[in-house]
Amino acid sequence: RVTDITRKSDGELAALAEAGYDGLTIGIETGDDGALAFMKKGYAAADIVEQCRRLDRAGIHYSFFYLAGISGAGRGEAGARATAAVCNQLRPALIGVNMLTVYPDSELYQEMRRGSWQEEGEMEKYREIRALLTHLEIPTRFAALGASNAFQFQGTLPEDKAALTGALDNILQTMREEDLRQYRRTLPHL
Repeated sequence: RVTDITRKSDGELAALAEAGYDGLTIGIETGDDGALAFMKKGYAAADIVEQCRRLDRAGIHYSFFYLAGISGAGRGEAGARATAAVCNQLRPALIGVNMLTVYPDSELYQEMRRGSWQEEGEMEKYREIRALLTHLEIPTRFAALGASNAFQFQGTLPEDKAALTGALDNILQTMREEDLRQYRRTLPHL
């Protein structure tokens, strides 16, 4: 978590790098400050940038996990653009995309029942991922390989951007919301 980095001094980060700690995976989730606050993550987009720059200075490489759907219905593409703006300031080795799955025993499900948050549709999640990919301007690996993704894909940016965009366009043109929703409904707890 971003907050784990915050708790370390620059000297401690340097010592960790010297000891061989490298290749961290950080679940940034999103660069959307509203979603981060609503989900009580304990950090904002500016904190992601600040803490990852500290990792850069210490010589510790890192990758990100992005969570498509965390911004909620109607906000996915804006959340993706905000995330790309964060990522474009940094040097993640990989941006791994996962899709939010809301389970009935979760606190988020209760928020939905209270009407304070609305879940994105599956097609919106794919439009969100496409928006993230479109707005990324850095060299990195881009992948959606987790079980939460009905379709898996990966590539290197910028070389594979057109192919990845084409794969997402194909999903958006050929799949139906209900088919993708069925996948989400049958997904076991991760």
